[in-house]
Amino acid sequence: MNTAQAQLLRWVLVETSHPGNVGSAARALKTMGFSDLRLISPKISGVAQAPEAIALASGASDILESSQESTSLESAVQDCALVLGLTSRDREFGPPAINWQDARPLIQAAIAGNQRVALLFGPERTGLDNHHLSLCTHRVWLDANPVYPSLNLAQAMMVCAFTLRETLAEDLGSSPLDTSAEQVDYADPAAVAAMLEHWREGLEAIGYLDPANPKKLMPRLQALFARTRLHKEEIDLLRGIAKQMLLRK
Repeated sequence: MNTAQAQLLRWVLVETSHPGNVGSAARALKTMGFSDLRLISPKISGVAQAPEAIALASGASDILESSQESTSLESAVQDCALVLGLTSRDREFGPPAINWQDARPLIQAAIAGNQRVALLFGPERTGLDNHHLSLCTHRVWLDANPVYPSLNLAQAMMVCAFTLRETLAEDLGSSPLDTSAEQVDYADPAAVAAMLEHWREGLEAIGYLDPANPKKLMPRLQALFARTRLHKEEIDLLRGIAKQMLLRK
């Protein structure tokens, strides 16, 4: 794995509660050669500067210092072609679910195509919720003991970072990627979410969606579009349809 590859991996911690977990996560990333750490709405503002975080980073204070704290998960995934939400919980709706072993070749292919990838880790107690997962292209679980699949945050990040380092260090010559093929320009999840909001407005405008009794229409549409991995030009097409629906209002 080289530095350019590592820089295309973004590690996103959502609503983290404990400063020690942030410090331990930074240590795990630096140990495996990664550095892009994003902190979304941590329970303690400025958590990367907390003494416990610095202590448990154990020499990886530079990762803490360069981390970016924000309240917007959308901005953290905005330029990412592949967004993987790490959670062991089954969901009725949401993005396609795959295990970590199957996710790694997807990451390898995206990195080989110079595309940015984000890995999302949720709050320690509850994990990622449905809104967080609505901004993911895939829901991913680690193959752990089914009787007790619980990993703490730093452990989960270390498992992912270690195995990704191995994956990205593999000789791609043994499984060549077709570099002559046209690179697919996937829409990032934030653009898909904005399109879905546009569609919600349009469907209400034509009377197909009753805002007082929406049932499960929008979650079903979100799951449908998540399975298709929309291209940027397809987002434009779908937003054009939504615009026409709104003109009929």
